[in-house]
Amino acid sequence: MTAVAAGAGRTGAAVAVPGQIAIRPMTAADVAEVAALEAVTFSMPWSENSFAEALKREDALFLVARGEALLGYAGVSLALDEGEITNVAVAEGARRRGVARRLLETLTVRLLERGIRQIFLEVRVSNTPAIRLYESLGFVIAGTRRRFYERPVEDAYVMACEPAVSYGEKGSLSLQ
Repeated sequence: MTAVAAGAGRTGAAVAVPGQIAIRPMTAADVAEVAALEAVTFSMPWSENSFAEALKREDALFLVARGEALLGYAGVSLALDEGEITNVAVAEGARRRGVARRLLETLTVRLLERGIRQIFLEVRVSNTPAIRLYESLGFVIAGTRRRFYERPVEDAYVMACEPAVSYGEKGSLSLQ
């Protein structure tokens, strides 16, 4: 499964990031836009049908970030007290503006509310911006999957996190 793109560089429409970003559960109305973003972000993208089917599953959670348009999305598959992040993508014009961080922070809070105690993901070893983001959120490299990605062939780091959430004096979220 794919779990990177917070900093992956592919062409895509520029998207303005307004002051307010709404993070909410993905709905069927989002699927076409999400699949289009997936297609310009990843070399082996999920199809529209794959996203539509994932939304029907009780063991999955997908969030979207929206401003005036779709800014990004993130998804996770759940099993017992573990979550595996399957997808994270941000529109090219919205990258490096905190969208992926907001998606992952919100996703983590939702996972903790569901009793998830450990979160995993795979990321291309060359995707330094995504790796740095994940590390800043408490993920650590737990191993390497050799030749995990196919187009192009590349290893993946398996990253893991045992999150905890606290709130600062002004109500700001802090993942530990």
